[in-house]
Amino acid sequence: MRIRILGSGAGGGFPQWNCNCANCRAVRAGAPGFLPRTQSSLAVSANGEDWLLLNASPDLREQIAAAPELSPRRDDPVRASPIKAVALTNGDVDHVAGLLNLREAQPFNIYAARRVIDALAANPIFSILQPQLVPRIELAMETPTSVSGASVDLGLSLRAFPVPGKIALYLEDRNAPNFGTSAGDTLGLEVIETATGASFFYVPGCAQVDAPLAARLRHAALVFFDGTLFEEEEMIRQGLMGKTGSRMGHINMSGEDGSLAAFTPLDVKRKIYVHINNSNPVLDEHSNAYATVQAAGWEVGEDGMEVIL
Repeated sequence: MRIRILGSGAGGGFPQWNCNCANCRAVRAGAPGFLPRTQSSLAVSANGEDWLLLNASPDLREQIAAAPELSPRRDDPVRASPIKAVALTNGDVDHVAGLLNLREAQPFNIYAARRVIDALAANPIFSILQPQLVPRIELAMETPTSVSGASVDLGLSLRAFPVPGKIALYLEDRNAPNFGTSAGDTLGLEVIETATGASFFYVPGCAQVDAPLAARLRHAALVFFDGTLFEEEEMIRQGLMGKTGSRMGHINMSGEDGSLAAFTPLDVKRKIYVHINNSNPVLDEHSNAYATVQAAGWEVGEDGMEVIL
């Protein structure tokens, strides 16, 4: 199974178009230790020819251009794509807006929770993806769903499971408890190669590593995990936004309740942070934060990074 990080940044990417924080200034200046990042997405293939996207970021066109395996091959028909399916972990703009890049009457399947499918259906702009060509398939919770698209079996299945999180910002109901968040608003995915049973976990948004999630991830071969913030109040301190990580529905890396501490007893073989916000000090490879996550056995995801499992 071949896995490619298309985008390792959080919403807005790195640098964010309107952000003048220290990190964004540094990456624009080409400072050593800073790498540009597009918005969060992965691509997975069992055979190296047919691909499943995990989330569709607003930067998808740029990401496809940077990954030749996602473009039509020389001997393909005049209209063709190796992208056969897209699975969505939530309805966030930075995970669904890229679907609009996949218009032009190209068949593929969308897999998502019912709540996300309903959110897409409620917005007429997504009707540009014709239902007869782009079916929207509800992911069953805890039961593997075989992945196909354009009449092709991808040799992969998805086991979806709810994780602690928050409803997408544009769907928030400020008068409802927890802004209207309910089960299915944030998913983790176990991606399974049908032929071998090899699998990995993709959890780009998560508010807490609770007991069920910890038990699920224990001894995993590979986990891509939410790396949005290093500290709870870093965006407030930097004057970027008046929200904590918890308010945004994202666990922090540091602290006694952070992901570094939560993963310590889990014996995960390989751990890679993705969905990294432009405020996060780990984006500076010379920072103490970067050294801390490396010392804990984590990798900081980069656009174009590939893993063979």
